[in-house]
Amino acid sequence: MPDISFNIEPVDMKPKKESHRRRTGSKYDPIIESFIKSEHRFVQVEGTGRDAYYLSMQLKKALDRKDVNSVAVSVRNKEVYLEKT
Repeated sequence: MPDISFNIEPVDMKPKKESHRRRTGSKYDPIIESFIKSEHRFVQVEGTGRDAYYLSMQLKKALDRKDVNSVAVSVRNKEVYLEKT
């Protein structure tokens, strides 16, 4: 068995876990907000560098979280589209 060097130190208690702030919103929220504010009924979302199906899923989650029912997300020919309903 290899020898290892170590020390043990007595402590009164374990430290508390650091709390991580919960993320509010999504990095996809600006896409939704820009579309809602626009006058367009249909738009194609491009330039994100994300797979179309992944992007559509994230946009749908953001819409659900924001409780927006007036926007639909769809994928056609590996492109993501938003539609005001």
